[in-house]
Order: sequence, then C-alpha cells, then structure tokens
Amino acid sequence: MTPDLLDKRFVFVTGKGGVGKTTLTVALARRAAAEGKRVLVCICNAKDRMSPLFGCAPLGPEISPVGENIWGVNMAPELALEEYGMLALKSRAAYKLLFDNSLVRTFFRAVPGLHEWAMLGKAWWHTTETRADGSFVYDLVILDAPATGHGLDMLRVPKVIVDVVPPGILRRDAEIAWNFFRDKTTTSVVLVTLPEEMPTSETIELAAALTGELGLPVTDVVVNGLLPPIFSAPEGGALAMIPRENPVDGPSALLTVAHDRAAREAMQAAALLRVKRALPYPVTTVPFQFDALLDPAGIAKVVAAIS
Repeated sequence: MTPDLLDKRFVFVTGKGGVGKTTLTVALARRAAAEGKRVLVCICNAKDRMSPLFGCAPLGPEISPVGENIWGVNMAPELALEEYGMLALKSRAAYKLLFDNSLVRTFFRAVPGLHEWAMLGKAWWHTTETRADGSFVYDLVILDAPATGHGLDMLRVPKVIVDVVPPGILRRDAEIAWNFFRDKTTTSVVLVTLPEEMPTSETIELAAALTGELGLPVTDVVVNGLLPPIFSAPEGGALAMIPRENPVDGPSALLTVAHDRAAREAMQAAALLRVKRALPYPVTTVPFQFDALLDPAGIAKVVAAIS
C-alpha cells in the first residue's frame, strides 16, 4: 500500500457492497494503532459487522473504545445532526429551542443529502478535535463508507452544499471539509474490490467518478479474497478444454472440482490484470480467508497482508 497512507488524517474506505470494506477498515485501524496512532473508525448508520472483528461490544452512536488505541462509532444521522447543531450554536438549550420539534425534524428528513452530510461532517469534525496540549484527539479517522452508489452520493454532498447553499455556518463548514477531503496531504480514498468481473467494473467506474468529477485523492486499491493459485496457465487451459459434468463422486467429480477451480483462478487473474491496467494506483492483494466468520485472529492475517 502507499507508504504514507496511515500518516494521513482521514481515510475513506469504499467499494461495492460485500467486497470486504469493513474487514479492511478494521485491518487498517489495527495496523495504525500498532504504530502508536490513536484511531477512530466510523460506520454510517449500518448493521454492525465491525464489533466481532474487534472482539468488542456492539458499536453504538456514542464513541467507545474497541481496542488498544482504537475507538469506534456507528453514526446515526439524526444524532449526528443534533451534535452538529449544538456545536454550531454552542448551546444545547438553543439547539432544543430551534430544532427539537417534529416540524423541523420532518423538514430535515426531506432535505436531500442533509443526513449524509451530518454523518460525513461528524467524521470530519473528529479530525479537528484537540486535547489540552494542542495535539489531536485522533491521529487518524477511518470511514467505512456506504457501498459504491450511496458512498459516492455521500461524498458529493459537501460539494453540493458549497455550490448551492448561501453563505453561513453550514456552507462554511462544508467548504472547510471539502478542501480537507480533496487535499492529498490529509486524505486518502482506498478502493476495495474482489477479483471478479462486476466488482472490477464498478471499481474502475468509481475511481473515474471520484477523481474526475470530485477531484478526490484515490491512492490505493485493495483486491480482496484472492485464492492462491493451484494450477499453472497451461494446466488451467487444459482443464478448460474438458467438458464439465456434475458427477456425485469418483474421479470425474474430482476433475469437475479441478475444472471449477481453474476457471476461478483464470477469472481472478483476468480481473487483477484489468485493475492494474486501468487504475494508476498501488494494488494490494489480500488472500481469501477460509474461515467463514472473521474474528480478531483472522483480522491479524489481513493486517499481515497489507503491511
């Protein structure tokens, strides 16, 4: 991976759903924490798949410790909006007077992108928190972003606010955050994919949108779930020439298994080559984890793969 990736202040982890974004987020947090960094990992109002990987209690809307030098939060949009409102107004009483009523809450739910900005803005704001000695509360914030389409929509929100919202607190903060996200010295976007045709296509399209439309600093691609090759290219080609059958047992069943494995290896080799040719970023491969459910011990293998 990019040598200075964990020296950034903010890392987006994004990609198609089901490609292992959460696994990589946890592995990056573990690796950064091992280097002595204080890390905050954020998920966006999602089903909590992260806590089993840390071996901790389920993540909630309040920041809580999940490991040594690591904290986590499952951001709830309405609570994040309330937190933002209190920060902006500097008063809980003023916030409750202005915002804590059903009419205003209904209005906020109807404003496109506001809940996404509440979560993204909250994650960004934690990069600005400082301690009494002036040092940052968190050296690194990692956002396990929503899947491709929703993730891209979330990342568009601060740009939209800057472009269309009149001057004021909301636009001011969105502009600061937008400049921060586009600064390659502070922010990195890491794309996660699988060595398969559809995730590869989505990843290439996502990279184009992130860099072309939004100007965000994509720095790394992680190809997850790579099976170790068993067959050489000639062996795979020979197996592909054999008609596939579906026997229950016997030598023919073994041949069918070999045929399927060789086809999978050919597919992932083609996908990996396509990623490397299409995207000008370092590509890190993570081996397929044969344990069905990852736990902290399994995550250690992923940490080793990205180190």
